[in-house]
Amino acid sequence: MSRNLITRILVVVFALTLISGMAAAQGTMAAPSKTTKAAAASGDLLDINTATKEQLDALPGIGAAYSQKIIDGRPYAKKTDLVNKKVIPQATYNKIKDKIIAKQK
Repeated sequence: MSRNLITRILVVVFALTLISGMAAAQGTMAAPSKTTKAAAASGDLLDINTATKEQLDALPGIGAAYSQKIIDGRPYAKKTDLVNKKVIPQATYNKIKDKIIAKQK
């Protein structure tokens, strides 16, 4: 490889590293939303009584259909109501039980 080609490759690698670092920094500089702050305050548990459809969709095993069923079945006295009321199957509940909470007003 010629010295010129090596220099060009290094410049491209440096530029890509710089761009990806800037993109990552911009993502972390965004102000946390109210629901993000609430989740952090409760040990990063997602409240199934107040979570948005998008937040529920992000849980493992929960897609658009289950997230809508969870929303439609609100309020929940306890998180196990998801299985007791047959909103989601036990196997799906097992995937998310350590990530959710059912807070009462």
